[in-house]
Amino acid sequence: MAEAAPDSVWVPCKAQMSDRPIISVHNLAKHYGGVIALDDMSLAVERGTIHAVVGENGAGKSTLMKVLAGVVRPDSGTIELDGTIVAIDGPNAARQHGIGMVYQELSLFPERSVLANLFVNREPVRRGLISNTVMEERCRPLLDELGLHVDVRAPVNRLSIGERQLVELCRVLLENPRLLILDEPNSALNQRETEKLFAVLKRIRERGITMIYVSHRLEEVFSICDRITITRNGRDVLTGDRSALTIPEVIEGMIGRQREALFPPALPARAGTAKEIAVSGLGGGRLRQIDFTARSGEVVGFAGLEGSGISDLLDILFGLRRARRGEVRFPDGRGLPKNPTDAARRNVCLVPADRRRNGLMLDKSILFNISNIVVGARDDGPSWFSPKVALGRAGRQIEALRIKGRPHALTNSLSGGNQQKVVIGKWLEIGPQVFLLDDPTRGVDVGAKREIYGLIRQMSADGGIVLFSSTELPELIGLCDRIVVVYQGRLAAIVSSGAMDSRSILHLVNTGEMPGRIRNPQQETNRA
Repeated sequence: MAEAAPDSVWVPCKAQMSDRPIISVHNLAKHYGGVIALDDMSLAVERGTIHAVVGENGAGKSTLMKVLAGVVRPDSGTIELDGTIVAIDGPNAARQHGIGMVYQELSLFPERSVLANLFVNREPVRRGLISNTVMEERCRPLLDELGLHVDVRAPVNRLSIGERQLVELCRVLLENPRLLILDEPNSALNQRETEKLFAVLKRIRERGITMIYVSHRLEEVFSICDRITITRNGRDVLTGDRSALTIPEVIEGMIGRQREALFPPALPARAGTAKEIAVSGLGGGRLRQIDFTARSGEVVGFAGLEGSGISDLLDILFGLRRARRGEVRFPDGRGLPKNPTDAARRNVCLVPADRRRNGLMLDKSILFNISNIVVGARDDGPSWFSPKVALGRAGRQIEALRIKGRPHALTNSLSGGNQQKVVIGKWLEIGPQVFLLDDPTRGVDVGAKREIYGLIRQMSADGGIVLFSSTELPELIGLCDRIVVVYQGRLAAIVSSGAMDSRSILHLVNTGEMPGRIRNPQQETNRA
């Protein structure tokens, strides 16, 4: 039997010499019943660039990407490739035109090998049998280019999230696309994995592949992209070179107002007994020693590099990790929770940084997720699941938090911002007194951030103690009464609201020292 003609080994494509955009979109429209997803949307992407498309949820960017990938057909409008009008009437047509897309949600088969995932439905055959050897020969140059050094015959579920994202990227690149669409490619990645991905993307751009990059993280957009298109209400609002734009200008274009409007003012505190949590000499995990006090009616922020110990601190306070030393006194007069169930029963809640793995059951409904804490952890209510009562809980939180979804909708069908509201809503059902918020706006759009900031203000005004960790300095400065800076597991400084500025805090975060000043006496004590 003759062997099947082999596909070509991956060879980076070179940019064609042309002044025309590689792809142009003119006046696209798409309606879903009475919902307008795209309304006169236009876009032009110059070849050899990384072009960002940003906007709030519902701004139309995801629908636009799906149109370009052939997943969604527009109601009207035209698409041009290299100046020629084309019809992209399906994913196969998109691939034939040299368009590849890496979706936000990984679509890998976890139990199958890396090779099997790279060559889904296009496995090379030798003597009538699928050949792992041929597959490895074809993908090895690209794997080396991406810096992905893994056992390609091992199951994908043995890889880290960052490595899986690179496998997804590799699978698309093996098709030699001219235009690569990346939809929130680093939403589940940590800082180190994100930096590695960005280095890969820059190398890919140097090889001549044009990219459209969709993201909510504006700081990262400005670090990786050449041009930016802002979308709002299904339309393109503004397109410009990154060098000619600022983050405040982009935010204003996205939401139609200035950045300062993102952060609502503090609300009047509810009258009642003042409560506090006091931490003294606490150590555990990467945390060496830290001291602070947080009181009801204020928002205390935490800033530090990845691995500084802030996540360990929140885990210890929630009973996920044991402390090695130190004392903690909670509002109920007791010490650290024994475990998360004990924490929940004592009105302590944790909104984790990775909501998809640690905060939600994605294959369950909004209704089920909102009820799982009050039913599974609390001992002061019914121990059985009542659909009628659960429906009431879900309806209450959907209305209060403006969650865009019906009670029985699966959580994985929601946007990132609405998923985060479900995480918050399930905790609000138990009336927590201590809120541990670990990067609660990660991976959500600007509009959803604004709503979450409002919820944080309300938590504080209602008498809650709010400990708020974030990787974004602007939101720490915009929301917090004080910022606790942690450096290599130790307290570097506590900065009050009147002394907050990005430059000083960034210096503290990276060096553990106050810029141009004598070291913090507390820091000297900790280092002794």
